[in-house]
Amino acid sequence: QVHLVESGGGLVQPGGTLRLSCAASSGIRSIETMGWYRQAPGKQRELVASMTIGGSTNYADFAKGRFTISRINANNTVYLQMNSLKPEDTAVYYCNAARAEVFGVRGSLEVRGQGTAVTVLS
Repeated sequence: QVHLVESGGGLVQPGGTLRLSCAASSGIRSIETMGWYRQAPGKQRELVASMTIGGSTNYADFAKGRFTISRINANNTVYLQMNSLKPEDTAVYYCNAARAEVFGVRGSLEVRGQGTAVTVLS
C-alpha cells in the first residue's frame, strides 16, 4: 500500500517555529515532485512549497523568507521548516507526491497524505 505520513504539526505561539515531516511508504520507488499544501477552515487548498527531485523549489508568496522546504531523495522524505509563524498560517498541512513511481505499477501516481494540523495562537 502506497501512502504518505506527515508529522510535526501542533500548537505554537506567533513568531514560533515548527518543522513538518513527511515520509513515503516503502512501496514508492521515486517521486518527481514533493510538496506541501495547506487548507485553512473555509478556504481552498493552496500550495505552500514544492521541490523537485533535482532540487528546484517553488514557494507561495506567503512562504517566501519564512518557510524552507527540503527533501531526502534516497528515502522519499520531505520537510517543511516554518519560522516566524503567524495566526493566518493556521491550517491543515498536506504532503503531496507528484509523479510517484511505485514498485509493480506502470506509470506514475499522485499521492496525498492525511494532513497534520498547525495552529498558531492569536
